Amino acid sequence: MSSANSVTGGCLCGAVGFAITGPMRDVINCHCGQCRRSHGHYAAYAATNPDNLTFTEDRGLKWYQSSDAARRGFCMECGSSLFWKPVDKPHIAVAAGSLDQPTGLTTTGDIFTDDMGDYYVIDDGRANWPGTMADEEPS
Repeated sequence: MSSANSVTGGCLCGAVGFAITGPMRDVINCHCGQCRRSHGHYAAYAATNPDNLTFTEDRGLKWYQSSDAARRGFCMECGSSLFWKPVDKPHIAVAAGSLDQPTGLTTTGDIFTDDMGDYYVIDDGRANWPGTMADEEPS
């Protein structure tokens, strides 16, 4: 968990803006095929309890049901990928690149590494999991 108490963020064009007040899970890189297609590469996500998230601007926010297990939030004006919300977990993942700096976060690992693209390697010494991580939900 990050010790940051408040962070802001948003999309590229400003049609989605938000603030997070409260604890956040540190960043995990997801290499699954859906994240790679949605982000154009692997996705770096922090996470928080949805109650900690408030929108300062949401005119561009659109949700897409990407699977039976989750939906993805993005800006329908500029296309920025912003959120990933599992249907059966009490957290919302937030694209780390959408957060204003400083975030106070660090990258702690990689998931779905069995699905990673064949054009890069992971050699950073962090933990790598072939599937999803259990028990990594923020407060």
